[in-house]
Amino acid sequence: MSVSQVPTEVSAAERARWLAELADAIEQAQRLVWNLGMAHGRSGEALDLYARLEAARAEVQALRLSRTSERRESFDPNWSEMLPWDRAQSERRS
Repeated sequence: MSVSQVPTEVSAAERARWLAELADAIEQAQRLVWNLGMAHGRSGEALDLYARLEAARAEVQALRLSRTSERRESFDPNWSEMLPWDRAQSERRS
């Protein structure tokens, strides 16, 4: 299963938490690879692995941002212009 094939029954909060944990794990791996690469004189293999991890980090970030923009699109476009009591009525109708 690829990252983009998370089951649809997973809640938005669970998906956000999972993507945050994945981003953190990738960052930890990047630090480890960087330290190992520097200890071994900037090995080509370490630099290649670091670049692959950076690509994975960017993919996770894109997934996180795409979910955020999808949620924004589901709101009434005039939401920020409504008075608080109008917003509550609009949200109840959704």
